[in-house]
Amino acid sequence: MAGARAETLMARMRKLSHRARTAMRKSAVDYFRGDASDWLAFGGLLLTIPAITWGTLMMPVWFSPSALVLPIVAGGLLLRPASLLALYAASAAALIVEALVLGPYTQGPARVTPGTVLVVAACGFFGLVIAQFRSRVGVPWRRGGTMLFDLRERIRVQSKLPDLPRGWHREMALRPAGGQSFSGDFVVAARTGPRGRTLEVVLTDVSGKGMDAGSRALLLSGAFGGLLGSLPPHDFLPAANGYLLRQDWDEGFATSVHLVLDLDTGDYELLSAGHLPALQLSAGTGRWQEKSGTGPLLGVYDGAAFEPARGNLRPGDVLMLFTDGLVETADREISEGIDRLTGEADRYVAAGWEGAAWHLIEKVAKDVNDDRALLLLRRSP
Repeated sequence: MAGARAETLMARMRKLSHRARTAMRKSAVDYFRGDASDWLAFGGLLLTIPAITWGTLMMPVWFSPSALVLPIVAGGLLLRPASLLALYAASAAALIVEALVLGPYTQGPARVTPGTVLVVAACGFFGLVIAQFRSRVGVPWRRGGTMLFDLRERIRVQSKLPDLPRGWHREMALRPAGGQSFSGDFVVAARTGPRGRTLEVVLTDVSGKGMDAGSRALLLSGAFGGLLGSLPPHDFLPAANGYLLRQDWDEGFATSVHLVLDLDTGDYELLSAGHLPALQLSAGTGRWQEKSGTGPLLGVYDGAAFEPARGNLRPGDVLMLFTDGLVETADREISEGIDRLTGEADRYVAAGWEGAAWHLIEKVAKDVNDDRALLLLRRSP
């Protein structure tokens, strides 16, 4: 009987321990996401105020009255506006106590001066502005940075080209304007058709650049990725055009090029929506040839038609797709930029094309203040 009671007690203890661990884990996750109460952070910061006040009164050489800005700044990052106001009230009370105990600031150093009050008040004001902004957006600082990181990684994953069968080499390089993390240029790609023997790639250049176009590019890349492979190739650009028109953006146009490549035969179709022509290097002649379909910009008018250009990649041939940031600048026309791009690309014919996409951007448009993207496909000899 005693053994049975002991086993029952142990089972209850294990169950309570499991519940406690689960509750603590959930609380930690909720706090990281910004869903939990901020009472723990508020309590910790509130306790630092009397500690700083005591240090200022006992050791004024080491603790300045302006040290109260430390919990105020931390509160601006951690607390909600209501809790932040309570923390400010405690800080103001601490300043009053320090001023009364230390005496007038005219009687010596390490006292509460008007400048100290101004510094603490200014930090409190900016902290409250930051807290109000976070509250309005609904994204706490603990989650905000992670969210931006996730968005950036999603764009990179969507821009990753799928693995190709033996005999094909592919590369993709993307460089946002100004060294930023978000770009108005993006790529979506997928292997479609029977046994995945068709490669579909869409390279899009959203109007604007950098962070201004990054949010629209993120939305469009998700939508285009859903459309790609779900529709017949000739229906993709009309559907993308209709989607862009429904957004009703003030600056809502984009250029796009859609490549449909048969990985068995090398035959391809190139459909363009106001995009720059692709460049094909013929291994037999060593010459570059422009390939471009016809069609208007995406998001300009409804009912747009897109006519494809057709070609074939023979063994040793190379096909390059790129955006205008790579070949167009304020002091250089597109034709000159294309000539420079093909001239630099010729250096890789004998050396091999490994890493060529990244190096071509470095050589041709390293310091250009625009988004740049380059996609390279080569059929091995």
